[in-house]
Amino acid sequence: MAHDQHDHHGRHPHDHRHTDIDWAEMAPHLEAQAELFAPLYERALAWLGREVTEPGLIVDAGSGPGVVSCLFAETFPGARVMAVDGSQPLLDRARERAGRLGHGDRFGTLAGELPDILEELDYPADLLWAGRSLHHLGDQRAALTAFAARLAPGGTVALMEGGLPARYLPRDLGIGRPGLQARLDALEAEWFARMRADLPGSVTVTEDWPALLTAAGLTHHRTRSFLLDLPAPASDRARAHVAASLDRLRETFADALDADDRATLDRLLDPDDKASVHHRPDLFVLAAHTVHTAVRTS
Repeated sequence: MAHDQHDHHGRHPHDHRHTDIDWAEMAPHLEAQAELFAPLYERALAWLGREVTEPGLIVDAGSGPGVVSCLFAETFPGARVMAVDGSQPLLDRARERAGRLGHGDRFGTLAGELPDILEELDYPADLLWAGRSLHHLGDQRAALTAFAARLAPGGTVALMEGGLPARYLPRDLGIGRPGLQARLDALEAEWFARMRADLPGSVTVTEDWPALLTAAGLTHHRTRSFLLDLPAPASDRARAHVAASLDRLRETFADALDADDRATLDRLLDPDDKASVHHRPDLFVLAAHTVHTAVRTS
């Protein structure tokens, strides 16, 4: 499992008819997105650094290509970091990144499906981070119980789940009907519900994360949200991210969009159109992610 997309519904699909996702194919975008969102992750990890006693082992459960795993290695220079993911190609990228950044001597990878693969950890974790990976597991309650079981006494689970959808553009773009992003959010919410329902062993739960952490036997719950605010005019990196995100949405939901919204997306994605995200002076990136923590006390 890889780190999530910027929005609160999780990773984008390739095709709305199927919920299988090729994470290796998505790797370059996942890396670019995580790098763009690094200021948000850095603030979240700085907060964790004040909440968690210096950990010996940090496990990034659903690490993807390792951008956030490496931020953990930087934030906690005394810790060993273990990136865990179901995709070996993504873990290869994570290992290469860690070596390039000078963290290779205390960075490991473990390939396999969550949560069962955590049984192969040599030591219990002092901090187990799941950055928008939990909702890709059918039985989230059982997975949290498994996460808790792999903690050392006094260890912390930190979930990044929830928050707010990202916004890139004003409500009224000056082209097409106002409210395009809100309509795309609704389509993504429907896709997310289908994705969850189609997962093996899918169990419906109320997404009350503190309550689910309590049910897993954890205590001392904390919740905090972190903002990414990249104001207009957007950088070239931000423009590339927005264009890639809207392009996937256009491909994924083409059949569900009306003709006007499809035409608006086509203009937004056309590099030769001055109204596109490649040129608009009002383009920005604004998003919020929420982190929930809890502790194993015995």
